Amino acid sequence: MDNTVRTGTELLWSALGGDPSLVDRVAYGGPSGLLAARLPVMDLARAAVAVAGLAAVERAGLPGRVRVDDGAVATAFVSERHLRIDGREPVTFAPLSRFWRASDGWVRTHANYPHHRAALLSALGVREESVEAVAAAIAERKAVETETTVYAAGGLAVALRAPEEWAAHEQGREVAARPLLTRERLDEAAPRTRPDRPLRVLDLTRVLAGPVATRTLALLGADVLRIDPPANPELPDQHADTAVGKRTAALDLESPSDRRTFDELLDAADVLVTGYRPGALDRFDLHRPGLVIARLSAWGDYGPWGERRGFDSLVQVATGIAVTEGSADGPGALPAQALDHGTGYLLAAAVLRSLTEQEREGGTRLVRLALAQTGHWLTHALPRYEPERYLTETDGPLGRLRHALSPVSYEDCPAGWSRPPGVAGADAPEWLGA
Repeated sequence: MDNTVRTGTELLWSALGGDPSLVDRVAYGGPSGLLAARLPVMDLARAAVAVAGLAAVERAGLPGRVRVDDGAVATAFVSERHLRIDGREPVTFAPLSRFWRASDGWVRTHANYPHHRAALLSALGVREESVEAVAAAIAERKAVETETTVYAAGGLAVALRAPEEWAAHEQGREVAARPLLTRERLDEAAPRTRPDRPLRVLDLTRVLAGPVATRTLALLGADVLRIDPPANPELPDQHADTAVGKRTAALDLESPSDRRTFDELLDAADVLVTGYRPGALDRFDLHRPGLVIARLSAWGDYGPWGERRGFDSLVQVATGIAVTEGSADGPGALPAQALDHGTGYLLAAAVLRSLTEQEREGGTRLVRLALAQTGHWLTHALPRYEPERYLTETDGPLGRLRHALSPVSYEDCPAGWSRPPGVAGADAPEWLGA
């Protein structure tokens, strides 16, 4: 593994406030060339998994190395595609969750959940739930018009933007101006003393980053209890993929009796992880002294999109990733829902690091992450392959040549060849200096 691997891990570990010396304990291996993309997706994936492992061994006080196998990482980042339920393949995207041609570009929708699908059809004035009817309705509208109309109705649709368009967008500027994640100490609560019991994690998240984070915490021994509203349960296949190691329950927080039950659970919890859109849970008092709170959102809890819903596929479209990974035939996508999975492992690492600090120093802890921030980190912080860095130009008898630099490199190695190519056959048949 090259220095890019270590650089990614070092960058994430630094963002988490971890001891830099611990990075030396990570061992990388496994097959190469996985999660191939124009953007450095594999670097993001292995670095996110590495820091989750580092945060776990740090908190547990374990002396060993953290092993990161690219094969395991790449497989986990597409875990939903490998899932089988009695031999049946899962449903990952519903028919109306896809790219559509608008009158002036492209739009991507997310309509996996029934209430989002209903909002999409209502916003478009479509009575028939069919690909053809939705395609016809969107084709008559401009991309941004569709985005605005569908979001106003409670649905999800995002217009395709090039990287430079996102950089100029107000939300894009807000994302670019902020760190990858934030870690705050909210008060001076005393360090928590936990009896000899598993860590208690109350999980209020939806597909996919939040469930990946809490799935990881469950692997490490936490008692993870996921709460869903009775009227809006998780999609069955997504539940099967991400609920491993957890327990799940249904509570209606608008019901006084269910709310009392929830408050009792929260009083006894060590960690609260939320993944609903910013503001959705503000009417509930979720603060408890000494709690570690992890808040996940799509776009961040700031800027004009701060209260918008969102998913990995939509963030890729808005931020220019779909253009970068696309072709002349249309927009593309990352080889995995890497913003979801990467943010999920990073969220787990942030929770573990906050627990380590809280147990030493006290204080209620708050960590905040957003898929758009992870997308910005992927597109701007990680080195990616750019052939121009490894090319040079040389003038000679054949004209001005653009050619590759030699990959042979060591201390005091020649930077380039001593002469350009000449006209074929034009040199004298003799040794230099003879």
